[in-house]
Amino acid sequence: MSWILLVAAGVMEAVWAAALAASHGFTRRVPTALFVAGLVLSMAGLAVAMRELPTGTAYAVWVGIGATLTVIWGYVTHQERPTVLRVSLLVLLVGSVVGLKAVS
Repeated sequence: MSWILLVAAGVMEAVWAAALAASHGFTRRVPTALFVAGLVLSMAGLAVAMRELPTGTAYAVWVGIGATLTVIWGYVTHQERPTVLRVSLLVLLVGSVVGLKAVS
């Protein structure tokens, strides 16, 4: 159950990161509210997951999921341009996250 909660918290990290950018410095209400909700859910999920998972592993997986999804969101919304090197590095990041789960 902790792993499922950790993955959900990682997804919420990507949500709050994207909402933070869309809030334009907290000047837009809906993205700002989404940022706050995503941040609270993300941190709460990470905190609960860390009751059973090692801190370093949990944090690395949480950041890896959030970072990967945030970059993918940037690609989908055309805010970032995917290149072979960037995609390769994302694959390496995802592989590292899966590896951390496998050895835990």
